[in-house]
Amino acid sequence: MKREKSEALFEKAKKYFPGGVNSPVRAFRSVGGTPLFIQKGKGAHIWDADGNEFIDFCGSWGPLILGHANGKVVEAIKRTVENGSSFGAPTELENELAELILKNNRYIQKIRFVSSGTEAVMSAIRLARGYTKRNKILKFDGCYHGHSDSLLVKAGSGLVTFGNTSSAGVPESFVNETIVVPLNNEEAVRQAFTEFKDQIACVIIEPIPANNGLLLQRKEYLQFLRTICTENKTLLLFDEVISGFRVGFEGAAGYYNIQPDIITYGKIIGGGLPVGMYGASAEMMNHISPEGNVYQAGTLSGNPVAMAAGIAQLTECLKPNFYKDLESKTQFLIDTIFQNYKSCVTLSGVEEDQLQIFSIGSIFWIAFTDKKNIGSAEEIDADSMKYFRILHKELLERGVYIGPSGYEVGFVCEAHTEDDLIRTAKAFGEALAIAMKLK
Repeated sequence: MKREKSEALFEKAKKYFPGGVNSPVRAFRSVGGTPLFIQKGKGAHIWDADGNEFIDFCGSWGPLILGHANGKVVEAIKRTVENGSSFGAPTELENELAELILKNNRYIQKIRFVSSGTEAVMSAIRLARGYTKRNKILKFDGCYHGHSDSLLVKAGSGLVTFGNTSSAGVPESFVNETIVVPLNNEEAVRQAFTEFKDQIACVIIEPIPANNGLLLQRKEYLQFLRTICTENKTLLLFDEVISGFRVGFEGAAGYYNIQPDIITYGKIIGGGLPVGMYGASAEMMNHISPEGNVYQAGTLSGNPVAMAAGIAQLTECLKPNFYKDLESKTQFLIDTIFQNYKSCVTLSGVEEDQLQIFSIGSIFWIAFTDKKNIGSAEEIDADSMKYFRILHKELLERGVYIGPSGYEVGFVCEAHTEDDLIRTAKAFGEALAIAMKLK
């Protein structure tokens, strides 16, 4: 596979950007080699600057649920941008997209559009604090909620801890308002509420944790969080930046039929353009400025081009059996990968049960383990990432692109064809057999 143009572009980029990238995971640090500079995408395929073609399962980290350059989304963008790209003033498109979402989501009554998932979560946290008049938040080790200061906190040494900053530049005073507990541990949550009684504004969780592996939680555990929050007059915040509109139109809230107090969503709303959103009951959202005293603003919030793209994309997501068909595609891919993998590993002498592929809806995650379930970050074997490094390289050589980190999940989109999935499964079988030889 040629990489000369990507390599030259990367060398140039390093003069302009820290590490040569504008988001850390793009740098290929965990898989080695030069990051691919993507030139175009169409359907389920992307092409890099050297002309190499790949079947894409990153999908811009999830929002491209219809695939790249979907005709209806592209047409909506073109039609809208001809009338202007931004006004910093209300447009009818904001109303149209909001109505489309709220008519088809039982769990929220009013929303506020923003420009990213990070901004949505940051704003939702401020709303939770302003509404409850409490300062502390409780988060879970292994859940990522964007790069705002109070959420860049990792677990400390205890069961219930204020944690440690995950980044330089985050003041200790911010860290001290964030309680960190392990995922899937009811006792840790109970202990936190006992220790910090009447101080916790909200519990924030990815109901489908998908930023540090796919750490699927039991519905009973999520329901436990709902119950204990209600008992303590604490808000339950579902961060659905990845799961929202991905596992179903109503996201994980609808999938599990659990009512959070606040929900945040991400760029899937905008068909790949920069969009985020948070929503709650009308009563709670009325605490947001200009009606209430919780301030939040944004010049590009409700950007008309992004709104138009979102209307086009989410309208397609409402088609009958849309999510059922996506889940069927994903299961077909996983089943076919294992069929090819078993054939290949038989020849290489590797035990079959040393690989798992976890999935929900159209999200999947490859884990080099014999565990049948991984529900917390501490259960992930960091040493297993050396196998992913080989897998990633071998998949690229075979024309398959997945995110350049073993902790990231993959996404199936509507544009993936049966041929795409069969070719991908064959490539996975061969690549896995090579990677697993290390075991």
